[in-house]
Amino acid sequence: MGMAEIAQALWLGNLRHNPADPAWANRDRFVLSNGHGSMLIYALLHLTGYDLSLDELKQFRQLHSKTPGHPEVGITPGVETTTGPLGQGLANAVGMALAEALLAAEFNRPGHTIVDHHTYVFVGDGCLMEGISHEACSLAGTLKLSKLVALYDDNGISIDGHVEHWFGDDTAKRFEAYGWNVIRGVDGHDVAAVDAAIKAARAQSEKPSLIICRTVIGKGAPTMAGTHNVHGAPLGNDEIAAARATMGWSATPFEVPQDVRQAWDSREAGAAAQADWQRVFAAYAQAFPAEAAEFTRRMKGDLPAGFAEKAQAFLAATAARGETVATRKASQFAITELAGLLPELLGGSADLTGSNFTDWKGVTAVRAADKGGVSFGRHINYGVREFGMAAIMNGIALHGGYLPFGGTFLTFSDYSRNAIRMAALMKQRVVHVFTHDSIGLGEDGPTHQSIEHAASLRLIPNLSVWRPCDTVETTVAWNLAVSRPASIGMDVHDGGPTALLLSRQNLPFVPRDEATLKAVEKGGYVLRDAPDARAAIIATGSEVAIALAAQEALAKDGIAVRVVSMPSTDVFDRQDAEWKRAVLPAGMPRVAIEAGVTAFWHKYVGLDGAVVGIDRYGESAPAGALFKFFGLTTDKVVEAVKQVL
Repeated sequence: MGMAEIAQALWLGNLRHNPADPAWANRDRFVLSNGHGSMLIYALLHLTGYDLSLDELKQFRQLHSKTPGHPEVGITPGVETTTGPLGQGLANAVGMALAEALLAAEFNRPGHTIVDHHTYVFVGDGCLMEGISHEACSLAGTLKLSKLVALYDDNGISIDGHVEHWFGDDTAKRFEAYGWNVIRGVDGHDVAAVDAAIKAARAQSEKPSLIICRTVIGKGAPTMAGTHNVHGAPLGNDEIAAARATMGWSATPFEVPQDVRQAWDSREAGAAAQADWQRVFAAYAQAFPAEAAEFTRRMKGDLPAGFAEKAQAFLAATAARGETVATRKASQFAITELAGLLPELLGGSADLTGSNFTDWKGVTAVRAADKGGVSFGRHINYGVREFGMAAIMNGIALHGGYLPFGGTFLTFSDYSRNAIRMAALMKQRVVHVFTHDSIGLGEDGPTHQSIEHAASLRLIPNLSVWRPCDTVETTVAWNLAVSRPASIGMDVHDGGPTALLLSRQNLPFVPRDEATLKAVEKGGYVLRDAPDARAAIIATGSEVAIALAAQEALAKDGIAVRVVSMPSTDVFDRQDAEWKRAVLPAGMPRVAIEAGVTAFWHKYVGLDGAVVGIDRYGESAPAGALFKFFGLTTDKVVEAVKQVL
């Protein structure tokens, strides 16, 4: 209710969109970052002509409706991103604006502008209190994302009451310090004033804009407006009746008067706007047919023709080379190859590029252009902003046109976690490169050594987690990560994000025959078997070498065991029962080894199996000393196998 006039000013006077085609490539993007106000966007979508019926509005927050409690992409036509965790919608909007700027720099040609749209985001006090707002908005200002316009619902109220007691920031000065164009003192209940502010924001081309709209929460509710009581609770019958009387509204509930419906219907204008753009694109396609085809493919989220065959050829070459390197270095090998095959691959790092190895030879960094916008590049320096990076990558993926990946240390995935979860919820194709995956990083000590992180990430539904043991498994992980189906606009497939957990230290290459090489993509497979194996050792990452050494030591004692490499438990879990029984036969005693918490692995070894791992924090020392101190050794695995037998 408090944002109604702001919404009218944007949606009827400035937003370029086509309700008949929510996936139109050059539409303006709209994000409701304060997603608890979801009924606002549902009303806007219904009134402007999207496929969202009054019956769906009546089913607000009910099971399987298109009007869930917070907006969800892929559920409601016209919703661009899933919002609710405050601040993340704002960060998604930064990612969308960055994607627009990069696509414009990459594809537009003199006299042919096919990428030219704005990203609008509604934010509230809660969004700006969240720390992620600082991370994302600071970067947006630095990159001069001038087609990003944020409208701040400055009502001074949050769930606990008047925010002045805990949110005393001078928001205008804060955003000016970021390098934003700030428009102050706008009456959020004056449609003309808001409209003028939006047009002023669009008139300049050097900075993102923040329009500060002073509003009254629950405006129109006679006794509850301006209080925290109206934030999330129903008004109640008496207050609703009084509000209707105050506003002079006589129509029955869910009745939209014909004059209102006609005034809001945006289908004709939207179709005309898209038709105009289509003519521009047709001329572009005639002048630049290859670029037009590439743009169309990229916005659909399709992989290039022949990609699968080229990826398999690279895997075969990787297996033939047999290099012993850290898996973070193996990842860089894969990135370098994929960057040549996938022009949409867009990398970056949270100030750890030289440690994550997320760049490649000849790559250009994204930088702000002199007069606003960005100069084209394929590597983003996100700065020390792990959470912001993850949420911005989500926005880039949602926008379409790029396949984003970003790097940091695995232990800092904690900073990124909620954005990773949102990517999994939204089924977005993003790749997280997490290096320094265990105590193997050594001297940096327990603050940087991941113990619980691998197990924790594996618990996120729809996040594919890989902890490879060598160059081959790393290449397979990358190939599958970029091949997960993309979810662009309303076309939601069974895709999602991937997390790659990579070592700092060198890991030995493991030779494989053709069948074993093919089996890697199953997520868990028999790496080394033995006739009449009596037990199975399951290992991941750097511990696979320990498992193989233990197999050899046990053989000398007359005990035959098989070694199962399980770089991705979620991929293994999706295999059919026949495959899983073949890899881990029923009744075969099992031991798992991983440099992390042990509880997770009892899912695979059972209550009678053994797990060699770490259930405490690490120490600062060289990696070799740490593995010995914590018992991640061949002798310990041999001992564990003998115990389960």
